[in-house]
Amino acid sequence: MMDNKTFIIAGIIVALLIGVLAVFLASGDPDGLESTALVVQGQKELTGGTPENAEIHEDTAGKFSYSSPMPDYSLGEQMGPLGSIIAIVFGTILAFFVVLGLAYGIKTAGKPAK
Repeated sequence: MMDNKTFIIAGIIVALLIGVLAVFLASGDPDGLESTALVVQGQKELTGGTPENAEIHEDTAGKFSYSSPMPDYSLGEQMGPLGSIIAIVFGTILAFFVVLGLAYGIKTAGKPAK
């Protein structure tokens, strides 16, 4: 049976492999919420492909908005797939440490005070 440390390391390695492979295997055609937004805005037909110049436009005047530090899981088009790999590796490791910190906080909060 695997100990916890080995299990966590194996999980991180699998997550990183899936993330790196996704850069090369994922579809560039928007799906899900992004695709629905394009259909609602009349830039895409429900059953058709996405036009090259399709862009989601939101009315953010007077509303909360932000810019993603790594939009579309990349570091910009000039870096190409390497930028996407770096963004995914960084995001995976960051997510791991956030969850690790939350788990430690919950564990510490559950201990009785001495």
